[in-house]
Amino acid sequence: MPPQLPWLELEDPLPDPAKAWGPDDPAPGLLAAGGTLDVAHLRAAYAQGTFPWYGPGQPILWWAPDPRMVLPVANFRLHRSLRRTLQAFRANTACEIRIDHNFLEVITACATKERDGQAGTWIVPEMVEAYTRLHAAGNAHSVETWIDGKLAGGLYCVALGQAVFGESMFAHATDASKIALAALVALCRRQGVAMIDCQQNTRHLASLGAHEISRAQFLFHIQNALDQPALSWSFEPVYWNELLPFTAPTA
Repeated sequence: MPPQLPWLELEDPLPDPAKAWGPDDPAPGLLAAGGTLDVAHLRAAYAQGTFPWYGPGQPILWWAPDPRMVLPVANFRLHRSLRRTLQAFRANTACEIRIDHNFLEVITACATKERDGQAGTWIVPEMVEAYTRLHAAGNAHSVETWIDGKLAGGLYCVALGQAVFGESMFAHATDASKIALAALVALCRRQGVAMIDCQQNTRHLASLGAHEISRAQFLFHIQNALDQPALSWSFEPVYWNELLPFTAPTA
């Protein structure tokens, strides 16, 4: 029998992440159920490497996976096709990256976007409301790909100090979410962030340079990153130099 899953009342703190269910339990990484999604509890959860993830009709479920999927920004793989896409995006005056311009539209698009192999979404309305409040508090951000004055794709993430936690992406246009991720990587490189949390292992993330580390390693990284000053959440075109070599115009 698996260990009993803790049920949290509204004011209860989360258990130690080391108490999450292990690889032989029904849901490896599951830490607790219940509680609340207010700003204080979300901040406390992310500060200990824990995040909420659940579906419609379920209680709030809290997870602390071991191992943890992370993307070291120095190892980001800029494949040839994406490099060409970024070069064209950078050169086109109708294309731009915006930060936090319309967080609600981004998270709503992430919640409603149909995805292959998924019957529904884990970003239930309660989650949209919670992360919108976290955004208003300065700890959730959207990285947005705009083309011809329209939101073409993007992602949202959580940030505490220099700890950055990727959440979800969407695209209305080809490669628009990849462009947003590349912009986040460039911003992180520019400001000294070592890695972006990806939470779960996927083939797509692995193809971009993400890999798994132990929960203990991840928590060590988080504790160091929390002590660093908060990032400046703006994107300047010069940040593309972190990924693309600058070529001076010829006369």
